[in-house]
Amino acid sequence: MSGPAVVALGGGHGLAASLRALRRVTDDLTAVVTVSDDGGSSGRLRRELAVLPPGDLRMALAALCGDDEWGQTWSRVVQHRFRSEGDLHDHAVGNLLIVALWELLGDSVEGLDWVARLLGAHGRVLPMSLVPVDIEAVVEIDDDGSGGGAGGGVATVRGQVAVATTQGRVVQLGLVPERPPACPEAVTAVLEADWVVLGPGSWFTSVIPHLLVPDLAEALRSTTARRVVVLNLAPQPGETAGFQPETHLEVLSEHAPGLTVDAVLADSGAVHDPSSLRSVAASLGADVHLAPLSSDGDPLVHDPDRLAAAFQHLFAPDRQPSDRI
Repeated sequence: MSGPAVVALGGGHGLAASLRALRRVTDDLTAVVTVSDDGGSSGRLRRELAVLPPGDLRMALAALCGDDEWGQTWSRVVQHRFRSEGDLHDHAVGNLLIVALWELLGDSVEGLDWVARLLGAHGRVLPMSLVPVDIEAVVEIDDDGSGGGAGGGVATVRGQVAVATTQGRVVQLGLVPERPPACPEAVTAVLEADWVVLGPGSWFTSVIPHLLVPDLAEALRSTTARRVVVLNLAPQPGETAGFQPETHLEVLSEHAPGLTVDAVLADSGAVHDPSSLRSVAASLGADVHLAPLSSDGDPLVHDPDRLAAAFQHLFAPDRQPSDRI
């Protein structure tokens, strides 16, 4: 199959959706994953063992598993969660496997590479930083506790789970530590890529954090790769409630001054005002490409074959910038 060198940045279910599509398009695929999760199994392992939270890394590895029996079996194994009345309750098998290899090998990247080989993953998974980070957001809150700030005030919310579920409107995002070190292999992958994909996913907790890691942000600005932003299928309750498609691009621009984008990919059924989206995209240097991307069975889930077809069109070497999907 070969294909272009592609780096996809994000976390959680959004990044997994991109990876399931991209592995159908190219053999040269790298996922760069957020390391800010502080809830569930990941949060418990992070606090107890002082390691990177493994959950989003696990999900990316599972998404890169092939469609054959080996790939799908291992994908289910690493995603399996224990159900019990004891300490193992809700721990994911893949989280424990990843952390075990980290302890044995003493190297986060080498451990992830070993898991990828075991699973037969169609690509590489890297953390965005080699240290765990916390997300910290300034939010505006109404008197009734909702977002908007009218008659209310501002508050600081810390932690991925807290930011993802906040009822306030996020007006500023930061990381703790403020300038975390980037994973060197992730920086190299971005600089050597043909395409870099941002999104879809939880905008403030999975996508924007990459832009707040200085060396990674600089690589995103200086790379010769073409950059594509994939928009979500709908606003996310709490985190991006009330967002229009173009709002995601405005927030991206606010947190990454000087970053240009070549293409914006969005579901045609989710964009009700294409002219507004195209206007904001143009301010970043991007063309807008609309296509049916959602699953017939669930309009809030990206269909991997449809998303793969859209990527295939974008990545076509003979495609002109003005071509529409």
